[in-house]
Amino acid sequence: MKKQTPNFYAVIIGTEILNGRREDRHFAFLRNSLLQRGWKLKASFVIEDDPLLIEKIFTLIKDDPKSVMFSFGGIGATPDDYTRAIAAKVFGDGKLYMHEEAKRRIIDRFGKDTYPHRINMAMLPKDAKLLDNPINNVPGFYLHKRFFFVPGFPQMAHPMVEQVLDLFYPKAPKLYRLTICVEASENDLLDIMKKIPEDIEFSSLPAIEDNRYFDVISIASTDKKEAKHWMQFFINEVEKRGFRYKKAERCS
Repeated sequence: MKKQTPNFYAVIIGTEILNGRREDRHFAFLRNSLLQRGWKLKASFVIEDDPLLIEKIFTLIKDDPKSVMFSFGGIGATPDDYTRAIAAKVFGDGKLYMHEEAKRRIIDRFGKDTYPHRINMAMLPKDAKLLDNPINNVPGFYLHKRFFFVPGFPQMAHPMVEQVLDLFYPKAPKLYRLTICVEASENDLLDIMKKIPEDIEFSSLPAIEDNRYFDVISIASTDKKEAKHWMQFFINEVEKRGFRYKKAERCS
């Protein structure tokens, strides 16, 4: 059976990003970390610290059977840190439980100052596993090896992301990509595009130069034979229609 390619999502929770008090540093980091390993993001959300909105976004992502989510922010102990409770509601049984190892780490770090508030960061969804925090030892966590929750601080969050990728997604299967430039408009080629199967990665990048239409067609698959087959199919259809083409990443 062909292994499904994960759909990676980023959820960046932070009203202060949206109101301009801080600049986001998570999106570019996660995007680049995935690309270095041959993966790519499916979508990225930057949202307010709004419990209902967070729940809806988490539910949307959960409904994708191939989803892998990185959620940044909201796992602390302040009143506007909703992520742990919402993660339990969407991905668990709706309850938070004292995680003994998280409790131990927090006590080791803060001692008597753990109580009465910091200890709440050890209240996690059922069956949560921990992610290491190199800054203050207060862990992030994950559920079902798919949904990962890290702090909003980049210094803490980014090493956790690297830990996840090294552990679960170190390298994507090699993708075989073939590209041609066709001297035609997208509209001219639409009927051919519709015949490409959904499990083949396909993209069309149109351009206009000197009032001439071009379209860069890219076909890719982890199966080299499939990539070659469907590119040859596309070329055959282009030739039938009398359009000129060349093998190229760009038309200029």
